[in-house]
Amino acid sequence: MTKSGNLSSQHLRFMHWLHARALGFSKPATGFVKQPEPRSIGSYARGLQLKAGNIMFAGHLVEAPDTVLWDIASPADGFTQEAHGFGWLDDLASVADKHSRKISQEWVQRWIDIYGRGSGPGWIPDLTGRRLIRWIHHGFMLLQGIEPEKSEIFFQSLGRQTLFLSKRWSKTTPGLPRFEALTGLIFAGLTLEGMEQHVRPATSALARECRTQVDATGGIHTRNPEELLEVFTLLTWVASALTEAGWIPSDAHLEALDRIAPTLRSLRHVDGSLARFHGGGKGLEGRLDMALVHSGNKTVTSGLLVMGYARLSAGRTSIILDAASPPTGRASINGHASTLAFELSSGRSPLIVNCGSGESFGADWRRAGRATPSHSTLCLNGISSASLGRPLSHTNTENESLIDGPSRVPYEFPETTQGLKFEAGHNGYLKHNGLTHVRRLDLSLDGSALSGEDMLLTLDPKDQKPFQKAFDASGPQGILFQLRFHLHPDVVAEVDLGGMAVSLALKTGEIWVFRYDADVEVTLEPSVYFEKNRLRPRSTKQVVLSFRAIEYATRVRWSLSKVQETDFLSRDDLEDISNTK
Repeated sequence: MTKSGNLSSQHLRFMHWLHARALGFSKPATGFVKQPEPRSIGSYARGLQLKAGNIMFAGHLVEAPDTVLWDIASPADGFTQEAHGFGWLDDLASVADKHSRKISQEWVQRWIDIYGRGSGPGWIPDLTGRRLIRWIHHGFMLLQGIEPEKSEIFFQSLGRQTLFLSKRWSKTTPGLPRFEALTGLIFAGLTLEGMEQHVRPATSALARECRTQVDATGGIHTRNPEELLEVFTLLTWVASALTEAGWIPSDAHLEALDRIAPTLRSLRHVDGSLARFHGGGKGLEGRLDMALVHSGNKTVTSGLLVMGYARLSAGRTSIILDAASPPTGRASINGHASTLAFELSSGRSPLIVNCGSGESFGADWRRAGRATPSHSTLCLNGISSASLGRPLSHTNTENESLIDGPSRVPYEFPETTQGLKFEAGHNGYLKHNGLTHVRRLDLSLDGSALSGEDMLLTLDPKDQKPFQKAFDASGPQGILFQLRFHLHPDVVAEVDLGGMAVSLALKTGEIWVFRYDADVEVTLEPSVYFEKNRLRPRSTKQVVLSFRAIEYATRVRWSLSKVQETDFLSRDDLEDISNTK
């Protein structure tokens, strides 16, 4: 980060603080125009944990029964952001009893007492927008049975935060943070007395963001599927709130929803979870289905890349593959070097996965999760297909952008009547050794067999010189590469058939067999699986095929085939039966 960049970041935070402090003594709101209704979904289990004093934010657990949240020393920045964003109100509201309501009211009132006049880390536009959304959603719970004086203080704080957003929303990062800020501002304008003047300019700004931040394929610049879901959810909430209040959402707003909905369907596995790429997880339980239902859009895309991802789906098998260059610049601070990596699910059972985002488990795990070896793709020994650059902010040295990633990722869906085919290549290793990685996938029509082929090629005569240089440096055995296939933790893997195959048993009783060329070395090695809301990464395994490039063209063939179906009536089968009624 340059000195001028440091000064710019410091100035931005100072201006946020200055505006927040200037509004600290204003009294701009007196009540709700109408009774708000919750739109966000919480976790009942997490709500019970919060009631018991087990507070886990951003992968950090603090056991503090009978303790107000703001009296706890925050163990990490992520913990602080989750606390001040108030998403945990959804969880407490899902419990819906007297104790959870009391905790919610006390923690909100104490936040106002401590930070309400403009102090603390919560006064940045995206967190303020997130906080306003939750306070308004759960306004009935937060006001139920409290004294008139506390009710007045609550509305004063809502009004101050609304005025702060009206002045500072444009200073937050484009993308999800800005959508959060504008959503909070619109909700406040629609529901708070004296704040209606903010609705029109905020909806106009939201329309501009929809035009510039949601591309023609319904994707966003970060290429993060879970982040796209959050944007989609916010836009559906706003559209519903505007319509209920007698406003008409802009054409740009509605068109963005229509573009995003089919994209999210393409990025969803058969089990309903999102593909885990570029910092995204599988998504909150039920959020995708609810958002799609509320949108009313039932469009499905096929045979095209959406947000840079290819989807192959047949029978009960779904495959989602990263087939585009990684994000760059500020959009890449959570990006991964995952080009040509794929995930495969069979029914409700994930089989081949990527490790996911290690952000919740500290800086080292976060960096490891972003590297190519943490993805189910080909990796040059010890080198990723994209590198981490300098941090974009001196206040968060973990915000490293991706640099030197693949600049060309050509692809095609070959026409065939025998199954589903996909081919793609990338030049991410060209600078290291003159080789281009090409991956071909062929999924049978019933989804029971996947054939794969990975090739390393010198596509141009000028690439032969860097290849020869790398070959000479590696010795006569050739340039070492690995193909990695990370397994979900629920998969039981064993090397079988005298070392010529690996059997993969799913919890449902299905058995898949992974086979490969005889001239490659296969090992079953430890791996990890990152999941939010866990204290540590889950242990799992990965199938690793090691081989060496000694010529201008090297290929490795492998296959996955289902050899045993589920031997009992599964949840998938029950749902199929119910859907025929």
